[in-house]
Amino acid sequence: MEYTVQKLGKMAGISTRTLRYYDEIGMLKPARINSSGYRIYGEKEVNLLQQIMFYKELGIKLETINQIVTSPTFDEAKALADHRLQLLDKRAQLDLLIANVEKTISSKGGEIEMTNNEKFEGFKQKMIDQNEKTYGKEIREKYGDETVNKSNAKVKNMTQSQHDEVKRLSEEVQTTLAEAFKTGDPSSDLAQRAADLHKQWLMYFWNEYSKEAHENLAQMYVDDERFTMYYDKEVPGTAEFLKDAIHVYTGLRK
Repeated sequence: MEYTVQKLGKMAGISTRTLRYYDEIGMLKPARINSSGYRIYGEKEVNLLQQIMFYKELGIKLETINQIVTSPTFDEAKALADHRLQLLDKRAQLDLLIANVEKTISSKGGEIEMTNNEKFEGFKQKMIDQNEKTYGKEIREKYGDETVNKSNAKVKNMTQSQHDEVKRLSEEVQTTLAEAFKTGDPSSDLAQRAADLHKQWLMYFWNEYSKEAHENLAQMYVDDERFTMYYDKEVPGTAEFLKDAIHVYTGLRK
């Protein structure tokens, strides 16, 4: 079956303007243009649009989605299997938050007692699950199950004030690092301030500090593109700059 841009947009619940934009950036081109100049989409394009919408639902940036679906190695069957797993994870996280809300309601009604720590269990577990899903395999291989499990336990036992401080430190690392990057000098006071803030942030997850472990993590920021993308999302080269600043901070490399 074939669809015009209007019919496909209506069926998928998105605007014709969005479909035209997908065509312009080469992410979802129509199967053909008919004699009247209308875009015509077939089954292949419908399936691809479904994939794109799955990725969007998972919070992936459009630029990244475009790179994925236009890659010569894109495997639709594997992508669907991956979508299923990610959506199941998302459902589990939502179930956890729903259970937390229900427990809070019961607590407010005097039916049960709920500690302040319990009030934030769902949010902290979501953080752990997301980190495990994204980086778990590599981190466990590098640092071992015991270290990672202790770190996860530390996160679960965070108070709300500690949780807020982690968020604040994360934001301060980013802003300080951005300013330090402008100097171009990883040994500058500003860059060293960013490295120290990074250490403070880490210590909410680590049970003990090690200069070697800090350096290894910094190296991972440039070796693993997922970490690199996080730090380079605003300015390319930021992850490399942070690594160099941490190397100066630890003093292990000359």
